[in-house]
Amino acid sequence: MLTSLPVAFDAKSFLASLTELPGVYRMIGADGAVLYVGKAKNLKKRVASYFRDNLSSPRIAHMVGQIDHIETTATRTEAEALLLENNLIKSLAPRYNILFRDDKSYPYIVLTRDKFPRLGFYRGNPDRKADYYGPYPSSWAVRDSIHLLQKMFRLRTCEDSVFANRSRPCLLYQIKRCSAPCVGYISPDDYAADVQYAAMFLAGKQQEVIKRLNTAMERAAEKLAFELAAIYRDQIQSLHQVQEKQFVSSSKGEDVDIVVAVREAGQLCVNLAMVRGGRHLGDRPLFPSNAGDSTAADALTAFLRQHYELHPAPGRLLVSPLPESEELEETAASLAELAGRPVPIAEARTLTQKAWVEMALQNARLAILARNQASAQQEQRLAALQEALQLSEAIVRIECFDISHTMGESAVASCVVYDGNKMSKRDYRRFNIRDITPGDDYAAMRQAVTRRYDGIASGEGRAPDLILIDGGKGQVASAWAALADLGLTHLNMIGVAKGEERKPGLENLIFPEADGRPPLNLPSDHPALHLIQEVRDEAHRFAITGHRGQRAKSRKTSTLESLPGVGPARRKALIARFGGLAGVREASIDQLAEIPGIGRELAEKIHSALH
Repeated sequence: MLTSLPVAFDAKSFLASLTELPGVYRMIGADGAVLYVGKAKNLKKRVASYFRDNLSSPRIAHMVGQIDHIETTATRTEAEALLLENNLIKSLAPRYNILFRDDKSYPYIVLTRDKFPRLGFYRGNPDRKADYYGPYPSSWAVRDSIHLLQKMFRLRTCEDSVFANRSRPCLLYQIKRCSAPCVGYISPDDYAADVQYAAMFLAGKQQEVIKRLNTAMERAAEKLAFELAAIYRDQIQSLHQVQEKQFVSSSKGEDVDIVVAVREAGQLCVNLAMVRGGRHLGDRPLFPSNAGDSTAADALTAFLRQHYELHPAPGRLLVSPLPESEELEETAASLAELAGRPVPIAEARTLTQKAWVEMALQNARLAILARNQASAQQEQRLAALQEALQLSEAIVRIECFDISHTMGESAVASCVVYDGNKMSKRDYRRFNIRDITPGDDYAAMRQAVTRRYDGIASGEGRAPDLILIDGGKGQVASAWAALADLGLTHLNMIGVAKGEERKPGLENLIFPEADGRPPLNLPSDHPALHLIQEVRDEAHRFAITGHRGQRAKSRKTSTLESLPGVGPARRKALIARFGGLAGVREASIDQLAEIPGIGRELAEKIHSALH
């Protein structure tokens, strides 16, 4: 479709003095808002392309028609332009830029550089204090790889504080997942050799590892050290099993990212799959915002520019669809400058590469299907909630409040937001409650609601269509009094009171006294009740997490010390078994119940407290 729009902006005069250096341009509307941020190898040529007689995209044509003026920043290189473009997109969130919001950083496997290096999970920006392998598409992919490495090379995973204070080996040694360097059961040289093997495995050199292990096994057998030879034999078998499990793998041991984009059923999805050392590690679907009528190729190009500015680029990129030649050339040049080496971007050619791409495309389509199904279900639940509460207008945005404290200590209020058929975590708020009588939940609720909606009363921000209060009549009355003080009693509000025996499905929905309606009890299978429970539970989780953080900060103690029914002896047993808080949190109820002195009932309480 070709679209031509009149442009009020005097492009001819502006372009006459525009430089041909690389840089970033910002298109700004009459109200001062940034409409679009872009980078260019040649600023003059790129900006001029927006003012042709015909534009292929109605969305871009509509944007051009709103331009009041354009600002540019020249840079020395394309890589500098790419970095600046990404920083501006993230800080300004322009209306017409395809934006990938990925709040979670990608996880890595870390090998520390101690005398006895620790193998662990790491999320964040890698530094030079350790060796990092990844990134991985998901936390389960990291943990699966760590379990494999424990089985094959028996490296320690415990925290340094636990490692330094052990007097006897832990259970991991007993089940042959650690060589117990903490108590000297392995020499530093032998442990260093295992670390080297693990590093080679993570770098994709499995065949070299197997070759070295075979040599070591033969030498041990020649010296009649049959127990040592058996250990090497088991490691070799484990490596072969890992290779056999890979249903899509590469014998070349290469590092490849597969990036595909699919526009289907009204959704635009970019799916990133990762291959490290020839092992396919899984994928991650992403749905950009501000996509409009952008093509799959546009979204893919935007992702490449934004993602690899933050994360290291692999040896090559396989993409589908392939961007236009000019965009492809610019993107490849920018990534090469960032990486300090060429980063080939190409379509799949070999059978293995085509299998990777086809699998990524299929997973992207499945992600779109799942997203649309979830969206339809959420719309049904919202409609059911509107009908149940007899509201005249549709519900789009819900905000829910909860209070968490321990006998009045470190009270924290949470406000979570449900918007656009999903929880909107960027809009969550926590309030540290102050200047009230400790333990006064009513005063805490009133303060939280006042602080949240004070700006709304002044005409700032967006008001919710429904306010949920986790509590009964007292909490609802306090929240309603806060709204009355702010002149916001037109906002819809209900309380969610726990029913008999505090069982899910028996909740009472409490209306403000001014409403005059009696409490409402929805059937346990009612879709509206399920939505309320989902939002209420998220508010509770967010509140209790904030409270624990404040309490631990004030007490300067570990979260383990606040676990119900866990004293010094049991806490010591938990640390000995799982290595620390992270390990305890990852443990299942059955694993917790195996600890001496912790039965099934206490294990359930500990698991619930940590989740």
